[in-house]
Amino acid sequence: MRDFNWLYIIFIYLAAINIVTFFLYGIDKWKAKRAKWRIEESTLLWWAAFGGSIGALLGMKTWHHKTLHKKFKFGVPVILIAQIVIIGVIIYYTCIAR
Repeated sequence: MRDFNWLYIIFIYLAAINIVTFFLYGIDKWKAKRAKWRIEESTLLWWAAFGGSIGALLGMKTWHHKTLHKKFKFGVPVILIAQIVIIGVIIYYTCIAR
């Protein structure tokens, strides 16, 4: 039961950070169209790296934002793959390899 609680907490964290990241990409696109102060690229990438890579990819696709920048075009998918591997390892060692 304790393992389930950790997985649930991780799931809630990932859902929340992906929602926030998705909207950060949308806000930055909105600001870009209006020539306003922008969210720094490093901030957008850090949000992806801290678990929001799915939200970043969805935000890039939904708002056609940062899709031509190489560090986003290739970096965000690499971050996502790394996160999938990390989550797989966590699940394996907490649920399977007992």
